[in-house]
Parts: sequence; C-alpha cells; structure tokens
Amino acid sequence: MKLKVSNALILHFTVMIWGFTAILGALISIGEVHLVWYRVLLASLSLFIYFKVRKTNFKVSKKSFFKIFATGGIVGLHWILFFGSIKASTVSVGIVCLSSLTLFTAILEPLFKAKSISFFEILVGMLIILGIYTIFKFETQYKTGIIMGISSALCASIFSIINSKLIKNNSAPVITFYEMLGACFWISLYLLISGGFNSQIIPNTKDIFYLLILSTICTSFAYVLGVHVMRELTAFKVALVTNLEPIYSIILALLIFGESEEMTGGFYIGAIIILASVFMYPVIKTRYLKG
Repeated sequence: MKLKVSNALILHFTVMIWGFTAILGALISIGEVHLVWYRVLLASLSLFIYFKVRKTNFKVSKKSFFKIFATGGIVGLHWILFFGSIKASTVSVGIVCLSSLTLFTAILEPLFKAKSISFFEILVGMLIILGIYTIFKFETQYKTGIIMGISSALCASIFSIINSKLIKNNSAPVITFYEMLGACFWISLYLLISGGFNSQIIPNTKDIFYLLILSTICTSFAYVLGVHVMRELTAFKVALVTNLEPIYSIILALLIFGESEEMTGGFYIGAIIILASVFMYPVIKTRYLKG
C-alpha cells in the first residue's frame, strides 16, 4: 500500500512537469516535427551520458529492443500531434484534448490484456468525451487543433499500455532510452524522405534554452518517472491522473500568455466536465465495490 501511495505521488509530480511541457511547446518557435526531433535527440544523448556516468548496463534482448524501438515511433507521433495541436490552437485546447486518452485506454487496455471492459472506466471516458464535445462546439475555430489533440491522446494511450507490459521485464530508464532513440530514428527517416532536413531547422538561442529544459527535465527525467510507476499502477490509473495535467497547464498558460489564452465560457464548461469526471471515478468505484 505504501509503495502504491508513493508511486501515486511520484506520478502527480510527473504530471506537474508534463503540464509545463505544453508551455515550452508554445514558447519554442520552430515547427512541431523539428521540435520533437530535437527533443528526442537531446533526450537520447542525456540518457546515454547518464548510463555511462552511472556505469549502467542498458543492453536488452533483440526481441525487447525491436518492441521498444518500434514503440518509440508511436511516442514520437504522439508528441508531434500534441505540439501541433498547441500551435494550431492554444495551450489550453491542446492539453485538455489529451484527457480523451482515458476513454481510449478504458477500451484498448482490456483488449491488449484480454480483460473485460470496465463499465465505470467507460463511463468516465464518455464524460470526458462529452467535455471535449462541449469545447469543440464552442471553439470551432480550433477544429484542427482539437482533432490533432485527440489523435495525440490515442497515441499516448497505445504506448502507455505497451509500456505497462514492457516495464515488467525492463527498467524504466532503459525503456525510455530506446523509445527516445526509436522516436529519433523514425522522425529522422520522415525528415529525410520529406526533405525536412533541407529547410532551416537551426533553433535560436531562446529555443535552445527551452529545448534543453524540454529534453532533460520534461522528457528524460519525467518520462522515466512516468514509466517507473507502471510497476504498481495500471495504465488506466496513470491515464486518469494524467487528466490533472490541464489544471497545471491552463494556470501556467494564463499566467504566462495572458489574454491570448482566455477562452469562451463553453470551453471552461467542457474543462469542468472533464476534470469533475476525474474526481467522480474513485467515488463511483468505491460505492460499486461496497454495494
């Protein structure tokens, strides 16, 4: 029990760091594909240095390597869509749309693990979708950003479920390293094919500073913590706590960006529905178990 409480606190701290990720995404001027490429490249390098300094053995079996490496492509796509959502709309819209990963996880996790689908998890997921629909209805000018945000959540749900299996046989830092390496490879391949390396991708001084924070603290450090807690917490519980990320991001966005982050009343109604569902879940589940 103490271990689960400890992991839950670690997860909440990790979500706070992730909440700042959206702010950095808005502050960095380069496009989302190049942004994520720099992020995973620097994250891979920082983890490699960490392993060498700590003299950590990060070898894995070929089977595990290919699984983790391939999963890195999903992680990379998730981040590209996430930052693309923010740049196509606002921090608030992009981050709130991520909450739809709860519904995706409630449906997909039982399928991946051959378990029955939980009615209450679906109920919470549907409430979150209702909140997103409300936002979509009132913030139609951000249609592209909302679609990208929801697609990002789908990718996040998939790799979270995969990671909950991978963590059983591999350490969190090792999984993170090879997923970052995999994401870097797949994005590099895309940039080579699309000619993305031919365009101006050199970041300015401010971008370099933000990218360093993004890749080390908000990626390597936070991602390792997020994967680590999956030893004790289910992918759905991780997704549920992750829904608190909008609170941190929206508050930070309002403080940093001011009026540009102010939304319509419909947006806040949708956000309240989403956040209220997070707190309703344990109450409903407890009553169900008692009944």
